[in-house]
Formats: sequence, C-alpha cells, structure tokens
Amino acid sequence: MKILVLPGDGIGPEITRATLEVLGALPVDLEFETRDIGLASLKTQGTTLPSEVLDRIPEVDGVILGPVSHYEYPAREKGGINPSAQLRVQFELYANIRPCRSRPAFSILRKPMDLVIVRENTEGFYSDRNMFAGSGEFMPDPDLALSVRKISARGASRIARAAFRLARQRRRKVTAVHKANVLKLSDGLFLREVRKVAQEFPDIELEELIVDATAALLIRNPDRFDVIVTTNMFGDILSDEASELAGSLGLGASINASDERCVAQAQHGSAPDIAGQNLANPTSLILSAAMLLDWYGQRTENSKLIAAAGRVERAVDVVLESPQTRTRDVGGSLNTDTFTAAVVDAVKKV
Repeated sequence: MKILVLPGDGIGPEITRATLEVLGALPVDLEFETRDIGLASLKTQGTTLPSEVLDRIPEVDGVILGPVSHYEYPAREKGGINPSAQLRVQFELYANIRPCRSRPAFSILRKPMDLVIVRENTEGFYSDRNMFAGSGEFMPDPDLALSVRKISARGASRIARAAFRLARQRRRKVTAVHKANVLKLSDGLFLREVRKVAQEFPDIELEELIVDATAALLIRNPDRFDVIVTTNMFGDILSDEASELAGSLGLGASINASDERCVAQAQHGSAPDIAGQNLANPTSLILSAAMLLDWYGQRTENSKLIAAAGRVERAVDVVLESPQTRTRDVGGSLNTDTFTAAVVDAVKKV
C-alpha cells in the first residue's frame, strides 16, 4: 500500500512521525512518501499546497494529512490554500467518518458510547468549499454579511448511502440529524434524500432527530445511537462533542473518503502553542491512519491490512488503559516519543 504523507503545521510533523513509527511496526507492506505542505511549502514554493502534491494523490493508495494552521495562511491569491478543504473538494471526499467509542477511564458519561458520525463534507454552510466559483459568504456592504447554505440532492443521497452501508456492518440503525423545523427547504431536501436511500436498506432502522435534541441525547443516552448521518456543520459540532464526551478530542479517529480515495486526518488542530516541545498526543492521527488501512483493506479485500488496522486499535487501547502510559493531556506523564514507543511495543505484542 502506497501512502502519501503530508505532515502539515504546528504539531503535525511530530504526530505524523509518531504515526509512521507505529505503522512501521506492522507486519504489512507499506510504502511512505512524504511531501511538504502548509507553512513549510509556503516558505519554499510560495504555496501551502503545491500542484505536484495534488497531482500525486490519485497515484497513491491513501493519504495521511497532519493538522494545518490555515488561520495563519495568507490570502488564497498569495498562496494560502487550506489543504484540508481543497482535498475534500477537489477529490470529492464527501464523507467525514468519525467513530466515537467511550473508554471507562476517560469518559464522563453514565452510559457507554459506541457510535459513528457520518458527516457530509463538501456542502452546508462551509463557504470556502460549497461553491464552484467564488465563496458562499459575502458582504454587500460593510455592515451586512450573508452566508449561503448549500444542500444538494446528490450530496445528501451519497452521504446517506455511506451511512446505511456502514450501519449494515454495525447495529443496523441510522439516525438522520437535521433542523427541518426551521430550515424547511434545505434540511427538508436532506431528509427527502435520506428517506429515499432508506428504502434501499429495509433491514436498517431509520430515526430522525432535531440537532439540538441530538446534542442533549449524546450526553443523556449515548447508547441509543449507532450511526448518525448529518450535514456538514451539524456533523462537525456533534462529532467534537461526542469525542470529548467519549474521552478527548485527542483520542478520536477520522477519515475523509470518497468511493475511490481516502485521507486520514486527526480530529484536532495544529496546536502551535506546544509545537516542537515533544508534548503532543499522537493518538488521533495514529487511529485515523488505522482507519485508512481498514478502508483500503475493505476496498481491496486485503485481510492483512484489515487485521493490521485492528492491531493498531488494540495496541492503543492497551497503552491508554494505564495512567503510567498516557500523555499529559489525558492525565499521564509521557511525552510524544515515549508514548509512541509504548504503542509500538504494544503493536508487536497484541
């Protein structure tokens, strides 16, 4: 499996290096190729996302993308392209898939959580990616700002189908989250398409919930959820909430996928305040990379890659069980390097 590695900004290079060490301990054939993006490539090539990187992505089997500091980038016309958004749009990575499973030692929940949020990734209120040309956000005058929310039948249908397929591998329930009581047209269209897709999966239960009720129920009754499917911004917010309730945003895995390509990406940001200090927790990117192996293994029917993904997940679970082998952000004392070494050791034993 050929993997393109894009370390990114801030703590990105540190947690990417840790992730590659863990993957390197697996008994599978993985080939890594690293290219600079973000502030590093802006300095040397005048752009945060060089064209040769974009050209290379269709030629590899998967991508590992480190966090990026796009708030610090210059305007797009001066080379400041958000790599995360650009990859999602250019390669139609329409599904952001985020599993949230609570660990007893970390979760504040009274009931266990084991769910997956399937978030539409290219439309909604995200003004930097929801238009073919221009931006979905604009100002007719200095004192008026407008934002367009884009929901298409195609976008809603394909994200719904991804959710129902995933539910078939789990507990066979999909919860469609919306705000159709207020956003009658746009969320109405989203629900229309979800209901159409549901007819193709008669073995899957479909539930519909308003987003604010969902936010509350994630706290009170997280065990009622299996697969949640929703629009872009709702999914972004709910998945961060669910990850924190399950333990920490730093422990959550995430992939951005189309039917043909997949990018593993940590749920959290670039944390420039601790960059270069060997303090970062690499768990999120490690688990995201495991999801990438599983995605490609499922797509190519490669049982070794699927097993390797499971091995990484079990190794992380083993290491996180003990307070002595956790990083500081989750109550331990290990730094990035020592935590990574513990996970590598566990990968070799589980």
